[in-house]
Amino acid sequence: MAKKKIRGPKKPRKKRGKRSIRKTYLIKAFSGLGVLILLVVVAGVLVHHLISRKYPIAPVTKPQVTKTPRFEVYPKHEILPRKPVPRPIIPIPKKLPKIAIIVDDIGYDKHMAEKFLGLDTVLTFSILPHSPYQKSIARTARSKGFDVMLHLPMEPHEYPLINPGPGALLTSMSPDQLISQLEKDLDAVPFIQGVNNHMGSKMTTVSSQLHQIFSVLKKRDLFFIDSRTTADTLCKPSAHLFQIPFAEKDVFIDHIQTPDFIRRKLYLLVQIAHSHGMAVGIAHPHTVTYEVLRDVLPELKKKAILVKASEIVKTDG
Repeated sequence: MAKKKIRGPKKPRKKRGKRSIRKTYLIKAFSGLGVLILLVVVAGVLVHHLISRKYPIAPVTKPQVTKTPRFEVYPKHEILPRKPVPRPIIPIPKKLPKIAIIVDDIGYDKHMAEKFLGLDTVLTFSILPHSPYQKSIARTARSKGFDVMLHLPMEPHEYPLINPGPGALLTSMSPDQLISQLEKDLDAVPFIQGVNNHMGSKMTTVSSQLHQIFSVLKKRDLFFIDSRTTADTLCKPSAHLFQIPFAEKDVFIDHIQTPDFIRRKLYLLVQIAHSHGMAVGIAHPHTVTYEVLRDVLPELKKKAILVKASEIVKTDG
């Protein structure tokens, strides 16, 4: 039989103190807090993982910096040139254009002629031959420095229904008759420097008779301005043939006698002058023409230089 171990007497248990109990409680508390923190972290990771799967976030990448010329940094619709492009320079004329305004049909209304002579500007008076006040008006115009012209009556297509008046040159005249009448007309008005036609839509289309007329003007050293009463006029080639200083009307200013119409025609005259450097306008001794011209003159002088007709004409060729 096995022998039984003989145990000694039991040692008595030591009683734990208050310090030991507190230490045990602290360890358990810290352990529980650690476990709680670990659970919170794990829960946060799980929540972040679930959210990121539902709303994925694009990875953040640093922009690549490349060395490019400055002008290539801009968008394509704003590409700048390598060199600055200067703005185009629009040439401004050194001098204002010239305008000559001829007042036709002078000689029958002395009072109206005096009103035009009183305007603070330069005009040209074209006086009808054998008119009652031709000489006195010519003298006054001359004394004020105005050009004096002969407003030479010529046959229109409407003749004899419309009569151009005393001293008219007619296509039915013989060469001697034509030249004789022309000489009388030229002698009737003193101080004339040039001639323009009164009517003449028929006469100015007959080259043979224009040659006779221009031969006399050449001998007297007179210039000619074509009133252009017809598109078929042959005055320009005839003047070129005889080398006579020549110009032609650009605008009839007042064939409709209303203020708005006359004002528009004056502005048109300025536009033509700016395009060609000079322009010729023909007006008549009407009260409305005088009033509009008086009112528009200050503005007109800012845009053009008003000159005598003799400063507009030139010899072609």
